[in-house]
Amino acid sequence: MSIKPLFDRVVVEQTNTEETTKSGIVLLAKDQEKPQMAVVVAVGPGGIVDGKEVKMYVKVGDKVLCSKYAGSEFKIDGKEVTILRQSDILAIVE
Repeated sequence: MSIKPLFDRVVVEQTNTEETTKSGIVLLAKDQEKPQMAVVVAVGPGGIVDGKEVKMYVKVGDKVLCSKYAGSEFKIDGKEVTILRQSDILAIVE
């Protein structure tokens, strides 16, 4: 199944998080923070949103930093993805 977001929405897939601390302590999944690093899976077309022209600056494959609790999480074809607005993306990591 493919997903095509609308307007200024972006679909991202979270990257794997560290499972141990710097000192070597293994963290359980419930103790880990939600990762902020993600990879862009799909990008909407942009256009007029709330009366303003929105240009899309991210593209599929970009590594990005997202706001910690932004967007809505979904499970599609067994993968967990997050759909969020482009404005919830803080930076592109190169």
